[in-house]
Amino acid sequence: MPIRLPFLQSPEKKRSAPTSFPILAGDCVVEVTVRRNARARRYTLRLDRRGDGAIVTIPRRGTLTEAKAFVSRHAGWIAERLAARPDMPEVPIAVPIRGVVHQVLPTGSPRGRIRILALDEGPAIEVPGDAPHVRRRLADHLKKEARTDLAAAVAHHAAALGARPQAIRLKDTTSRWGSASARGVLAFSWRLIMAPPFVLDYVAAHEVAHLKEMNHSDRFWAICERLCPATEAAKIWLNKNGAGLHRLP
Repeated sequence: MPIRLPFLQSPEKKRSAPTSFPILAGDCVVEVTVRRNARARRYTLRLDRRGDGAIVTIPRRGTLTEAKAFVSRHAGWIAERLAARPDMPEVPIAVPIRGVVHQVLPTGSPRGRIRILALDEGPAIEVPGDAPHVRRRLADHLKKEARTDLAAAVAHHAAALGARPQAIRLKDTTSRWGSASARGVLAFSWRLIMAPPFVLDYVAAHEVAHLKEMNHSDRFWAICERLCPATEAAKIWLNKNGAGLHRLP
């Protein structure tokens, strides 16, 4: 009979908790994002800012099983709220790029590349492809532009601070515009490319500052404002206009 030595066995990998789950609301399958909040006293449910999903908040002693049951009981509420929202056009009419609104012009042709045009009536962005593919191609283009701008901003601020980030990642979060891990990994919302450049620059400076101060102390804000003098103006802009970026493109 073989003898198993615990210290020679490979430890079991701990499965990470799921960050979302699907639910049937009416005749639609809706993706529900999971949020945990140690200060929450009860389960809460709301629609996300993009209007195509929901967010459930789990309190400190809550469980995912209870959260799913809670959402299931309110599936009718989700269906009603989603039905009440205006339908998004198949092709966006316009989209802001670096704070400047551009008219979206689908070419209808599968060939070609995305081009920025200067028309008499204002800036425009020409997107190849049929209508069902325009939104995805436009988002892919914006993500590419966001990575370029964020990489340049991070490099600039990191050099000024004498810091070295380990990696830059793009996400599509609704709760924060950027984050920094203890390992030096910086993450940003790609939707920052739609905001004015000083706003993207501020978020980049904010997360780079965390490489020196992993907190929001006075020392941290002093570093942040030294890197980005427009810190206060950018914070005001995000508080006023940030939610709108999640509805586009």
